[in-house]
Amino acid sequence: MSTLTIRQLDERTHAGLRGRAAKHGRSVEAEVRAILRAAVDTPEENFLMALRGAVAEVGGVDLVLPERTDLSREVDLG
Repeated sequence: MSTLTIRQLDERTHAGLRGRAAKHGRSVEAEVRAILRAAVDTPEENFLMALRGAVAEVGGVDLVLPERTDLSREVDLG
């Protein structure tokens, strides 16, 4: 395990981390670890954009959209 020291963290940011940690039921240190883990585990490319690119490489896909046959229903907002 490595150690990371963060200096000159403003009080507003630290308070936000404390609140977020309390919300998740963990220490500030554990919350910061979770935030950092999530930040580095994020894929570099959005999955949907990657899928779009892969489909575009083969000329795209034509989707058949069936005509809608169901009728709208009345909604009671009162």
